[in-house]
Amino acid sequence: MMRKCIVVSAVNIIEGGTLTVLRDCLASAALSLPSEWEIIALVHDQKLVDQPRVRFIEIPDAKRSWLRRLYHEWIDFRRLSRELEPDLWLSLHDITPRVITRRQAVYCHNPSPFYQLPLREAWLEPKLWLFNNFYQYLYRAFIRRNQWVIVQQGWLRVVFEKMYGKLPIVVAHPSVTSPSHSKYPKAAFGKVVFFYPALPRVFKNFEVICEAAKILSSRGVLGFEIRMTLSGRENSYSKWLYKKYANVFGVLFIGLQNKIQMGNHYHEASAVLFPSRLETWGLPISEAKLYKKPLLVADLPYAHETVGSYNHVSFFHPADAAELANLMQSIIENNWHPEGAKMDEPSKPFTRNWDELWRLLSDGL
Repeated sequence: MMRKCIVVSAVNIIEGGTLTVLRDCLASAALSLPSEWEIIALVHDQKLVDQPRVRFIEIPDAKRSWLRRLYHEWIDFRRLSRELEPDLWLSLHDITPRVITRRQAVYCHNPSPFYQLPLREAWLEPKLWLFNNFYQYLYRAFIRRNQWVIVQQGWLRVVFEKMYGKLPIVVAHPSVTSPSHSKYPKAAFGKVVFFYPALPRVFKNFEVICEAAKILSSRGVLGFEIRMTLSGRENSYSKWLYKKYANVFGVLFIGLQNKIQMGNHYHEASAVLFPSRLETWGLPISEAKLYKKPLLVADLPYAHETVGSYNHVSFFHPADAAELANLMQSIIENNWHPEGAKMDEPSKPFTRNWDELWRLLSDGL
C-alpha cells in the first residue's frame, strides 16, 4: 500500500478557539483518513494535543517573535517539506508557507484585518492595531499557492474575494464535540448564572456585559452572577476591566478554565452571553447550543451564521448595555421570550464538519 502524508502546521496555536480547532482537526484526521495516510503535526508543544495516531514535531521557538515565525513559514518549512515529502500541507493558522507539496491549503481564522479599530481599543491593545495594519499583507503573501483557502463563514468568503480577488475558497464550519453530560453533575444554585467564555481581547466586548450588570444592580435586580473567563491580570485590557468593574454586583472574574471546568460552567449556566464584535466563528455559541442553553448574542452577521437555526436565542446591539440588561432581567425573572433564528447553509463549496473537509482536501491524492 502506497504511503501518503499530510502535514498540519500549527506552530503558533496554544490556546482558545484556535487550539480547539487544532484538536478537532487532528482528531477527525485520525478517525477519518485511511491507514495509509501518515499524519504529521507541527506544533508549539505536543502536550497541548493528545492524539496517538499523529506524529508530532515540536517547534517551540516559532512563537518567539514574528521574524522567527516567518523564518519558519517561508524558509525552514521549505527544507522540512523536502524531508517529509507531503502529499497535502495544511497551514492551520492563516499564513501560507513556501513548501514543496502536491497540494496546499490554508485555514484562515484571524478576522483582525476586517475590523475597524476604535482609538481606545488601539490604546488598550496595540498589538491588535498592528494586526489590523499588517495581517492583511500576511494573508496576501503566497495565497495563490493554495488549492484551497478555508474560511469558517460565508461573510469571510465575500470579504476575502473583495480584498484579494477570486480565490478557491471553501466555507468550512468547525466541528463541535458533543458534551459528555455524565461528567458534569449539575450543581444546585439559588441564582441565575450567566457565562461568557472568552479570552481578554478588546473586541470581545466584556464591558457591555459589565455595564448591563450595573444597570441591573441600579434597578434592584439581584439573584444572578456573571462568570467571565479572565482574571484581570492578562493584559492592559483585562487590567482595565478589572479596575473598572471588579466591584460591580454579580460580576466574577474567574480566570482561564480547563476543559473539565468549562464543561461544569456550561452545565451550570442559566444562559450563555456572547457580545463579541468580531469573530470568524464564535465557538462558545456552538458549544452553548450543544448544551441547549439560552443564548444572548451580538446582532452581527458572524453571530447569525454561527447560531444558524436555533429557537433559544435573542440578539442585541453589541453597544447597547440597556438592551442586554433587559434580556438578562427577563431570564432572571423567568419571562424571557426568545426571538429564535433560522439560517440557510452557505453556498458551495461548503463543508459541515472536519470529516467532510478532509474528504475535500484529500480528494484525488
